[in-house]
Amino acid sequence: MDTIIHKQYLQLTEQDREPHVDHGSFEDFIRKVLDYNPNADVPLIKKAFWFAHNSHEGQKRHSGEPYFTHPYGVADIMTHVKADSATICAALLHDCVEDCCTKLEDLRKEFGDEIAELVDGLTKIEGKFSTKEDYSAENVRKILIATAKDIRVMIIKLADRLHNMRTLGHLPADRQKRIAEETLNIYAPIAQKLGMREVKGELEDLSLKVLDHEAYMALRNTIAEKRQEREQRTREFIAAIKDALQKRGIEPKVEGRAKYFYSIYQKMKKQSKSFNEIYDLFAIRIIVNTVPECYTALGIIHELWRPVPGRFKDYISLPKANGYQSLHTSVMGTHGKIIEIQIRTQEMHDLAEEGIAAHWRYKGTERDKRFDRKMSWLKQILEWKATSSTAKEFVETLKVDLFENEIVVFTPKGDPISLPEGSTPVDFAYAVHTNLGNQASKALVNGKIVPLDATLKSGDIITIHTQNNAVPSRNWLSFVKTSKAKSKIKSALNIHISDAHHDFVALAPAALLDKIEVLGKHAPLKFSKCCNPAYKDQIIAFFTKDKKITVHKKDCPNLSTLEDNRAADVRWKEDRGSIEIKMKVVVKDRVGLLAELLTLLSQSRVNVKSINTRTKKDRINITFSLQPLGNVNYTTIVNQIRGIRDVIDVKW
Repeated sequence: MDTIIHKQYLQLTEQDREPHVDHGSFEDFIRKVLDYNPNADVPLIKKAFWFAHNSHEGQKRHSGEPYFTHPYGVADIMTHVKADSATICAALLHDCVEDCCTKLEDLRKEFGDEIAELVDGLTKIEGKFSTKEDYSAENVRKILIATAKDIRVMIIKLADRLHNMRTLGHLPADRQKRIAEETLNIYAPIAQKLGMREVKGELEDLSLKVLDHEAYMALRNTIAEKRQEREQRTREFIAAIKDALQKRGIEPKVEGRAKYFYSIYQKMKKQSKSFNEIYDLFAIRIIVNTVPECYTALGIIHELWRPVPGRFKDYISLPKANGYQSLHTSVMGTHGKIIEIQIRTQEMHDLAEEGIAAHWRYKGTERDKRFDRKMSWLKQILEWKATSSTAKEFVETLKVDLFENEIVVFTPKGDPISLPEGSTPVDFAYAVHTNLGNQASKALVNGKIVPLDATLKSGDIITIHTQNNAVPSRNWLSFVKTSKAKSKIKSALNIHISDAHHDFVALAPAALLDKIEVLGKHAPLKFSKCCNPAYKDQIIAFFTKDKKITVHKKDCPNLSTLEDNRAADVRWKEDRGSIEIKMKVVVKDRVGLLAELLTLLSQSRVNVKSINTRTKKDRINITFSLQPLGNVNYTTIVNQIRGIRDVIDVKW
């Protein structure tokens, strides 16, 4: 124990050194904190420890344990992510306002604004709600709004949820299931977005244990049966790697890492494979000192074993959206098994294991707030709070956003922008600045002009050209992916969720293709996404290099780049009665759900022309081809469909 820690330790009273909770004492706890943060504010943490202990005096958990074991457990988890003093205090105090007679103002007087605000962000709201789902949704929204101001709220919340999941067995079965589903749908994906791999993995495994206990136990038992064989193979592999790297002057840390049960479970379901067909049950991790050593180690590994084609990923030169960096490769081992290998530096490893919490650095009792910039994805999601009519709708939208895989693209100056997979230049423009999105007229990706609905990929460099008089097109809503883009487009056009004046034709341009008449040479038709013509707009058309006809507005700003000799002659047909709309509904499988959807549509004066279904993982994508039987408000229909149980998302 170094001098600073020793001095702090000696200041503890005899009372502090006596065990008062099942998992240890204040002495044990503060030694953990001082091990990683010698400058921790021990008197403040001690004050919070005893304040929480005394506030929860006499309270019991469902297990019969003293209630204080929970805030203590949450604070103990926070020591593993090396939390600062204020966060440790807030973790200890997080249930005092909600479950005790403590008032927030009392906490503010005792511990200051910083800790009080963290506790307030974690305190559930009061009031009456029609359903438990509505109450839960409101609390999720409250926590996320507080998180947008201070990421530490979510770090504590994840620790709170993890400790509750570890002790879930004493609750009634229906509550266990509800909590596990919420954990799997919301909190585990948030942990992944924050790069907290260990927290995410344990949350998923504990959720699986509740939601599919039979599969969980089968996996655990099967893995245990083959443990000795797997460990022997891993030891041989690690020894060979160390020997080869040391001969080349590299001193690595090499370790085996078992895969989490839930990731194996998901792979078995996704690939329809049995346990014995899943080859990568563990991975080898190599930690070296420098980035050049990472690439040298990769070359050595590929000299030793044959790499598997298509399995190499360079997340060092192009990090994941949550900041994760590592080299990934898979090789064919000597036992005929494919082995996954990760190569990284120690700093990269810390970030991979602890995620955003690894960015905490200590200067006295202050923390480095550089990681706050990495919260842009959450702030974009929170744009929906202004347009979602209910908290439940907000949470359903959040679930979709959280499960999106991410890409990283770049501004012309090289600044990275995180976006969901499938994002377009319009999503990029709004992610950079609202005005850039509102006035976007043309996009260049890697120096080449592309349509505004082009799909971006990681590593792309995007340039957006604007026009001062440009305004967003309603049709952008049909292809943008991000919540921020949707929100800002609607705001610019004064469109709201409950707007009764949506023009369903303008929102579904593809439905208008059969309303275009081609005079002269015929070819496949498509609408330009740079200007998105609506019905009866003045239009002009051109043949593209792929021999299709693209229809533009006559005032489209991109017309100057097109050649007049490729013009096509088109006009609107007069009849409007046969327009069909495509509506995609994403649902969880449930008996009777399709019947509910069809009943709602028939009552809304809509004729269902066709239905197409496609199963993807645990969801079903239903595509309806709809024809209006009179004046139809599609926005109202969409909101009604979203209100049906087990409907995840609706797009048209």
